[in-house]
Amino acid sequence: MRKKAKKFILGLLILALGAAVLAGCNKASSEASNQTSNQEIAAEDSFEKIKERGRVIVGLDDTFAPMGFRDENNEIVGFDVDLAKEVFKRNNLEVVFQPIDWTMKEAELNSGNIDMIWNAYTITEERMKKVAFSKPYLENRQVIVTLADSDINSKKDLAGKKVAAQAGSTAVDAMYNEPDVVATFDGGEPILFDTNNEAFMDLEAGRVDALVVDEVLALYYIKQKGPEKYKILGEDFGEEQYGIGFRKQDVKLLEMVDKTLDEMREDGTFDLIYKKWFGN
Repeated sequence: MRKKAKKFILGLLILALGAAVLAGCNKASSEASNQTSNQEIAAEDSFEKIKERGRVIVGLDDTFAPMGFRDENNEIVGFDVDLAKEVFKRNNLEVVFQPIDWTMKEAELNSGNIDMIWNAYTITEERMKKVAFSKPYLENRQVIVTLADSDINSKKDLAGKKVAAQAGSTAVDAMYNEPDVVATFDGGEPILFDTNNEAFMDLEAGRVDALVVDEVLALYYIKQKGPEKYKILGEDFGEEQYGIGFRKQDVKLLEMVDKTLDEMREDGTFDLIYKKWFGN
């Protein structure tokens, strides 16, 4: 009886091991299939495949208020979110908003994991080497924010101070466009955070002295937290324009989005969405 029992148990173990290996193979096969599908989409103009799929995937930083962020119900909302929803509604496509690591945004796009970058994405010459941009749709500045009682009132006052920014943002690029100013910072470089929210928290706690950030985010954040707590300096690190980033081969998708945004400007929808988030 003992030998039979041992053989029976051994048989069960072999069956269980076989099932586990088969499940692992199926999972790996499924992941490989998805990866292959993404790579195929990324390798050519993906417009027809997207139409067949019936949805587009928008990559964004889900902490970037008021452009794309999570509300009190953990829903992704914002100005760019509303624009994208309307654009793809008019073109009979579902839109899926995919939070991504902002420092990896172009890699996510060109690997096929997302179909576009739409989230206060500043048009720069460096980024134009990696992606194709839509027409500019919003103006922005890289502003300097301090606490209201700070003695920092100009760029020269940043000397010896701890200056923060979000990693991978154009705030960093804008500062390094003025290397003589950056060289005067405490440590000779900005302090980088994964998100602007974290940078603001360190500013409020006094762990950094100033923050360089997109004006649209700064105005929204300050409005929510209390305008009396902060000041935005008169000097800034330059003006810029937001665009939507596409894979270079996705000409048809880019043209569709540009055309639809033009139509939304003409019929007043763009202005209605703008007023909802910016109030003027």
